[in-house]
Amino acid sequence: MWWSGGLCPQCVLLVCLFVWTDAVPISVDKTKVTPPEEQVQESPQSVDTGLHYDRYLREVIDFLEKDQHFREKLHNTDMEDIKQGKLAKELDFVSHHVRTKLDELKRQEVTRLRTLIKAKQDLEGERGIVVDHQALLKQFEYLNHMNPHTFEVEDLDRLIKSATSDLENYDKERHEEFKRYEMMKEHERREHLKGLDEDGRKKEEEHYEELKKKHADHPKINHPGSQDQLKEVWEEADGLDPEDFNPKTFFNLHDTNGDGYFDEQELEALFTKELEKIYDPKNEEDDMLEMEEERLRMREHVMNEVDSDKDRLVSMDEFLVATKKKEFLEPESWETLEQNQAYTEEEMMEFEEHLAREEQDLKQKSDQLQQQKQELERQQEQLNAQKQELQQAVEHMEKLKTQRVEPPPEIKVLDSDGGNAIPAAPEHSQPLPPGHLQDTPHS
Repeated sequence: MWWSGGLCPQCVLLVCLFVWTDAVPISVDKTKVTPPEEQVQESPQSVDTGLHYDRYLREVIDFLEKDQHFREKLHNTDMEDIKQGKLAKELDFVSHHVRTKLDELKRQEVTRLRTLIKAKQDLEGERGIVVDHQALLKQFEYLNHMNPHTFEVEDLDRLIKSATSDLENYDKERHEEFKRYEMMKEHERREHLKGLDEDGRKKEEEHYEELKKKHADHPKINHPGSQDQLKEVWEEADGLDPEDFNPKTFFNLHDTNGDGYFDEQELEALFTKELEKIYDPKNEEDDMLEMEEERLRMREHVMNEVDSDKDRLVSMDEFLVATKKKEFLEPESWETLEQNQAYTEEEMMEFEEHLAREEQDLKQKSDQLQQQKQELERQQEQLNAQKQELQQAVEHMEKLKTQRVEPPPEIKVLDSDGGNAIPAAPEHSQPLPPGHLQDTPHS
C-alpha cells in the first residue's frame, strides 16, 4: 500500500487514484472483500500520479483518512455521489486538528504555485513570450485561490473533480506526448539526411532499414491477457507447469497486495515477459520509450476487454468471466508498435510545418535581437566618441593652464628730483592726454 496502515477504498476513489493504488475500489459488492491481515513491514514507495499537484493531493488524503467521521462516511458513499460533491460537504464535520492541518497544507500549496507561476512569467517575459494568463490560472483549478488561507468544502470538491478529470485524460496525454516524440525523432533523422551527400544518405538509409529489420525480428508476441500469454507467465515467471494452469490460482499469485483486485500496475507487470521479447536496452534498434508505450497499449487493451464496470480495476469475478470468453481462448494476433505507426504522414507534415513556423519565429526574434544589439553597439560607439572628445577638451584646458605666461615684474623710475619712484607705464599703454598727468602719491 502507499500509505501507512492503508487507505480505505473510498478514499482512494475520492481522488480517482485507483489507477495507481492497490486498494479496493468503491462498490457495494467489492467492499465485502476481507482485507489481508496487516503485517508490520516497510511500506513501498508510492507511484507518482503524474499530476502537478500530486504531493498536495496525497497529503490531503492522508489527513482526511485519519478523521474517524470522514472515514465512516466514505464507506457509505458510492462513486457517483463522490463525483457530484456530496462527500465534500462532510468536511464541515471533521475534527479541528484535521481542519487546521488542511489549512496549513493549502497555504503551502498556494505559496508553491505562486512561486512557480512567478518564475514562469519571468522566464517567458525574458524570452519575449506573451504570457497566457488563462492557462496560468487553470493551474489553480484544483483549489480556491481566492481564499488562500483556509481549506473549505469548495477546495475538497475542486480537488475531487480536478483529479478525476485529470487522471481520466492522463493516458490520452501520454499517447500524444509519445506521438510528438516519435515525430520529432523522425524529423531529426530527415534533417540529418539533408546534410549528407548522396553516398552518405544511401549508407544512412541502409543502416536505418537494417535496424528496423532487426527490431522486427523477435519471437511471437502473445495477445495481452490471453490464455497463451498468461500461461507463459505461469511457466516462465512462476515456474509452474503450463498443464496445471488455473486462472484463480494465477490471479491470487499476481494480486501482489492481496486486496482481491488487479490494479493497472499489477496488470502491466504481467506484460514484462512479452515486452522483453521485443526490447533490449543494450540494442541500438530498441527504444525504451517505445517499450513503455507498448506496455500502456497492452494494459489499456486488457482493461477495455475485462474491466466490465469501468472502475479501472479488475476483480476476481471479472477476471474469471474473461477467461471463459473466446477472445481469451482463441485470440487474434497482436500488432506491435512497429506495425502501428504512432502518426500518419499527414500528421508528420503538419508537425514539420509547425516546426518550420516556430523556427521562422525564432529566426525573426533572433534578427530583431541582432538589430537591437547592433543599435546598442552604435549608440555605445557614439558615447565613446563623445567621451573621447570631452576628455580631449579637458586635457586641452589643462594644457592651457600650465602654459599661461606670468606678467613681468613692475618697473619703477625716479622722478626728476630723485625722489619718489614713479611706476613705469606699461610697454603698450597709451600716453595720457595733456592735463591728465598721473597723480603721484606723496609721502
